[in-house]
Amino acid sequence: MTKSVADLEQQLGIALFNRTSRGILVTPEGRDFIDRAARLLADADDLFRERNRGADPYAGLLRIGLFPGSMDWLINDAAIGLLKRHEGVRLEIVSGNSERAVQLLSRGDIDVAFGLEAALAGWPQFKCERIAAVDIMPFVRKDHPILSETAIDKQMLARCDFVVPSSSEPYTPIIRQIYEVNDQRPEDRIHMTDYFPLVRRIVAATDSVGLVASAFTSARWFRDEFVTLPHTGLLEPLVLAYAARARWPVKPAARDLIARVRQNWSSESNAQKQ
Repeated sequence: MTKSVADLEQQLGIALFNRTSRGILVTPEGRDFIDRAARLLADADDLFRERNRGADPYAGLLRIGLFPGSMDWLINDAAIGLLKRHEGVRLEIVSGNSERAVQLLSRGDIDVAFGLEAALAGWPQFKCERIAAVDIMPFVRKDHPILSETAIDKQMLARCDFVVPSSSEPYTPIIRQIYEVNDQRPEDRIHMTDYFPLVRRIVAATDSVGLVASAFTSARWFRDEFVTLPHTGLLEPLVLAYAARARWPVKPAARDLIARVRQNWSSESNAQKQ
């Protein structure tokens, strides 16, 4: 096995493992290689099982990318509906920033990506279609001191810390700018997390400002604790889209998920209008 690994490392031109007196550790390059190799083997196994079982075309692994990960609300209900309808589906969900989305989708490491249209569109190797435009609003706890102001602008927001998703765009550059124009270091004022329950707790416990999709603001849990700041001019509506590789057929499970996301969002939008 040692010789086989050494031969493979020589062929690849990278070290897969670091060998130390305390044992053997996988290198970052090695982890990437192992993950990709495992996915290729899983795909091959899936392909042969499909041919042999004449089985459910929906069954098998569906790899989904969320960019940023805080967009999980977009697919949650659709994913549960998919699993209820097709019990053989297995989900694998990854997240990150838009650069990682392009990388993973280009390599075939994910089947479908959900994210911002501005990040996913314009790449010739992808098929990208719009899902919805979403209002993203700043929000604070109900007894936040900023609510005593008659008009809240970006300069006032710069007095508070922000909690933003850990994505390079579009949130972070916009939030960074409101601090920079007020001669503040953004690094001293910004929390980053894609885990919205933690965002809620930070905003509820401090004077920090969070960001929330308008779809959540009518929920009882939100109205009981928080208030939106809708007229700050901070963010334009975000256009959400999905992307898949243009030259590869989209898996039936991915098509089903996309259709459910669209249907759920359409129903949510109609309910809000009423």
